[in-house]
Amino acid sequence: VQLQASGGGLVQPGGSLRLSCAASGFTLQYYAVGWFRQAPGKEREGVSWIASSDGPAYYADSVKGRFTVSRDNAKNTVYLQMNSLKPEDTAVYYCAAHYGAAWSQVRYLKYDEYNYWGQGTLVTVSS
Repeated sequence: VQLQASGGGLVQPGGSLRLSCAASGFTLQYYAVGWFRQAPGKEREGVSWIASSDGPAYYADSVKGRFTVSRDNAKNTVYLQMNSLKPEDTAVYYCAAHYGAAWSQVRYLKYDEYNYWGQGTLVTVSS
């Protein structure tokens, strides 16, 4: 059982990146997935969540309108499309999967409540 985050890199302000969260050993479709980030010297924060199956997506105010979370069930993967990136988006991004949460509760899950975690991928937004 594994969850792997990838897709980070260096991008200029205003640019875009797509992060992937790929699962192996379990069916990601039946899990809620949260994306979190942690910048140097700051606490980890949640940025986006997508409920299980065909459930809704949620976004933190700081990324709303710029980030989009989606699923590709055939690839057992969740994506985080990040557009109009800002220097303050610089952080290590993590994905995590949780089984059993009601759709309305997904965005309130704490990081430690998830069942599986990816290893993190670094996003650097700089000119």
